[in-house]
Amino acid sequence: MLKTRFTETFGVEHPIVQGGMMFVGRAELAAAVSNGGGLGIITALTQPTPKDLAEEISRCQALTDKPFAVNLTLTLSINPPPFAEFRQVIIDSGVGIVETAGSDPTVHVEHFKQHGLKVIHKCTSVWHALKAEKVGVDAVSIDGFECAGHPGEDDVPGLVLIPAAADALKIPFVASGGFADGRGLAAALALGADGINMGTRFMCTQESPIHDNIKNLIVESTERDTRLIMRQLRNSMRVSKNTVSDEVIEILSKGGRFKDIKDLVAGVRGRTVFQNGDPELGVWTVGLVQGLIHDVPAAGELVQQISSDAQDLLLGLARTVVVDRVAAAGRV
Repeated sequence: MLKTRFTETFGVEHPIVQGGMMFVGRAELAAAVSNGGGLGIITALTQPTPKDLAEEISRCQALTDKPFAVNLTLTLSINPPPFAEFRQVIIDSGVGIVETAGSDPTVHVEHFKQHGLKVIHKCTSVWHALKAEKVGVDAVSIDGFECAGHPGEDDVPGLVLIPAAADALKIPFVASGGFADGRGLAAALALGADGINMGTRFMCTQESPIHDNIKNLIVESTERDTRLIMRQLRNSMRVSKNTVSDEVIEILSKGGRFKDIKDLVAGVRGRTVFQNGDPELGVWTVGLVQGLIHDVPAAGELVQQISSDAQDLLLGLARTVVVDRVAAAGRV
């Protein structure tokens, strides 16, 4: 097995994390990933209320005895969720790991750490990762430009972002954005990461709670079938290319503001896409990596296959280097 600082810190077998995806991070998927040896994640704000989150965590605990985490995304909104109540549910549930994302997590990190939880914070830049490290998180997940959802505004792809993070950080980190197979995990480890975080790839698994039509569409799509919307508002979001995302881009390109597109980008429409299976009902997040996804496996088997393939690839490369050096020495 691939042992890294991440697997040792969080007590998992494989350095593979399931992204904390809105409307996707449910108990069945998180438990399947964890049972496969990765780190599954329940998404707190997918649940309507803190009470619903407590019930979802209990369902996951009934499905696995392996470590799993809860994602708490700290959104900025006119009517913000009761973050303190969600936070307390996570603490009271006995879950040992939490992933924070979004706004400054300092207050929440302090509370979680006081109660012995390990914290992973999701970032889109090295600067943000260093700030999270200073706050006291145990690890960071750093998103490259390739990722689904919000890639930040710096447009730095993983090939640069991962080694830059490795040079700057002292704590473990997992790379996110563009990962779907053993080649990606091997590359991330070679670039200095301690593991990978996958969102889109886990959307296309048997336990993923999204409609089969959407899973099949991702399998059929290529890396060119996404759009970046809301760039003019400095709130860039990578979503599937469809009539709704095209309309959002057109409105903003003509000088429109958020009020002109808010109904088009409403999260409830994305939820409807995943539930009903009609990809044209709203905007919904998906990464460039859909171009590397060709099947819908069981999540646990996927974790094990990716880890095994990465290990075989790294061992094969190491043997090749040794053979080449021996051959070169013989010619000297």
